[in-house]
Amino acid sequence: MNLHDWIDELSDVLDVEAEVDEGLILDLARTAAQNVQKTAAPVTTYLLGLAAGSGSADPETVERLAARAQQLAESWDRPADAADPDDIDDDVPDDSTVDHSDDLYED
Repeated sequence: MNLHDWIDELSDVLDVEAEVDEGLILDLARTAAQNVQKTAAPVTTYLLGLAAGSGSADPETVERLAARAQQLAESWDRPADAADPDDIDDDVPDDSTVDHSDDLYED
């Protein structure tokens, strides 16, 4: 069984009729995995499918949507192995020896 056979069988099981450009989907998944993070690949392709299904699912529309997603993934400014800035614990300086009794604080 090859990928095309799998797509045909899966389409039958999911009861969908769609023209699938395997190369387009795989290229998008690869770019998302390399430029964003590995788990972005299935999420990106799922969202592409959702967008295609919610509108006109003609091949040109899918290609246009995929190109926009591809462009976003290619321009992603954080390398795939970089930590999410929100998950980084920054060092907090120890100022326990500093006298803060005269500091003014806003409410």
